[in-house]
Amino acid sequence: MTIKHSTIRFPLWQFLNQPLFCSTTILNPRRYWHRHKVDLLERCWIKQYTKEDRRHS
Repeated sequence: MTIKHSTIRFPLWQFLNQPLFCSTTILNPRRYWHRHKVDLLERCWIKQYTKEDRRHS
């Protein structure tokens, strides 16, 4: 069984294009990177969950 490791690169463009004076802006790159990975994981999880849900219905 072959496992492919995907490399997730830092979303530099999204980081730089954040609104500056917004309460949701994260200026620390490490925090932004962590938040980005969590958001990505949540999106993938929801996508996979909806795919499983359609299969059983």
